[in-house]
Amino acid sequence: MRGIFMLKGKKILLGITGSIAAYKSALLIRGLIKAGAEVKVVMTPAGTQFVAPLTLSTLSKNEVLHHLSENDSWSNHVMLGRWADIMLIAPLSCNTLAKMSAGLCDNLLMAVYLSSTCEVVVAPAMDEDMWKHPSMQANLEKITSYGNHIIPVENGELASGLIGPGRMAEPENIIRWLEHHFSHVHDLKDKKVMITAGPTYEAIDPVRFIGNHSSGKMGIAIAQECKSRGADVTLICGPTSAAMPQGIKLVKVKSAADMLAASLASFKEADIAVMSAAVADYTIADPAEQKIKKSDSTVQLTLTRTEDILKTLGAIKKQGQLLVGFALETEHEKENALKKLASKNADMIVLNSLNDAGAGFGTDTNKISIFDKEGREFFFELKSKKEVAADIVNHIVNRLHA
Repeated sequence: MRGIFMLKGKKILLGITGSIAAYKSALLIRGLIKAGAEVKVVMTPAGTQFVAPLTLSTLSKNEVLHHLSENDSWSNHVMLGRWADIMLIAPLSCNTLAKMSAGLCDNLLMAVYLSSTCEVVVAPAMDEDMWKHPSMQANLEKITSYGNHIIPVENGELASGLIGPGRMAEPENIIRWLEHHFSHVHDLKDKKVMITAGPTYEAIDPVRFIGNHSSGKMGIAIAQECKSRGADVTLICGPTSAAMPQGIKLVKVKSAADMLAASLASFKEADIAVMSAAVADYTIADPAEQKIKKSDSTVQLTLTRTEDILKTLGAIKKQGQLLVGFALETEHEKENALKKLASKNADMIVLNSLNDAGAGFGTDTNKISIFDKEGREFFFELKSKKEVAADIVNHIVNRLHA
């Protein structure tokens, strides 16, 4: 009954691309219809070579579209993307993934994707070596940065005869993913969330600066997760080359002082503040106005403490506001995290350690522990930062509804 409740009345636009896994789309459509969803199908020309549009139109009870125009009529791709509650591309082929990454538009499915206003989720399907290719993983990371969701591939026998990762998720697992998605989609509806991310750069002179290795990926993933759950998100981000998510308010800053000012301005209206940025503890006391020239003598820099943003917000936090801090430690991790939780008047502290492989700056994965002011502790295994973001937001939502 749970699936019927979660998907009943939902409008699902199913995109089918050229992959042998397209044969599973018939079972996927039947499962979605049985769960109470309304399904429309759009295909790439290559997709029609693997499964007949007639079969899918019979199962979905809707015409299957696969041409931008047919019989002198135009397929309104804009309205398709606005009709759906979610666009599901399953299977997602290597070719269509590359087009999504680059923003190419040479068929109806890509026209619908690029003009859609609904959320998009993809279920990749490809052979093991293709799945593991660096360009493929880079394309997946890029479309994730656009705010798209990815249903993980499964391990098993592939069309090549190899056994390994690359199989499209089974229809029942895709439906389970959709159930979970719709059960959380309004968790943060009408909530205003402020998130800080990335490093700060403290100027030495007009050319040089003191900074750190933060990529901002963790904070960006949290911003995407909050947005997907209905929140009004403001992301205050230091210098980074990471792609920014769509549909949020982005405030770009450079120094710790800039981030403090932006945080104070946004915190006034925020229901939730997640302080994931790696803010400099020290700044240059007197930055040079001109570039410091190389000489034989040493250069001495005088550093002064920056204002602690988390502590400042903790001191002015109002009743009902939820403040989440981050602690990146290299020793005495739990002890330091708990000390930070108490001294900064935060409600939760997310700890990650540079001693854990795959965690910390610049990685696409993270391993965290969460401590809250009630004395509870939660530990998690190494996961992608997207999955870690979901864990963090789940804890925030649980606190809001406790």
